[in-house]
Amino acid sequence: DGLMARGVQWAVVKPSQSVQPLTGQTWVVTGSLERLTRNEAKQKLIGLGAKVAGSVSARTTQVVAGPGAGSKLDRARELDVPVMNEAELVQLFEQSDAGSS
Repeated sequence: DGLMARGVQWAVVKPSQSVQPLTGQTWVVTGSLERLTRNEAKQKLIGLGAKVAGSVSARTTQVVAGPGAGSKLDRARELDVPVMNEAELVQLFEQSDAGSS
């Protein structure tokens, strides 16, 4: 609210009316990304229907881990949460774009 009061604005992502491939899933992005900014990755995941969380829990569906992932990656491994790297995430986005056109 404070940022909005100071005039900061950001794009509102509206999910499409159709069921998205990641609907009902919770994803966590951690570490550094080279091809995308973390915000771009989060927005694309939200656009595909995912909820993007800041921490890993037993309810986390998938973790995207870049270099320097640290404790979130460790937690994902402890909980047996699937982990993918940035290249796999980009491939998912490319496949999703191809499927939607």
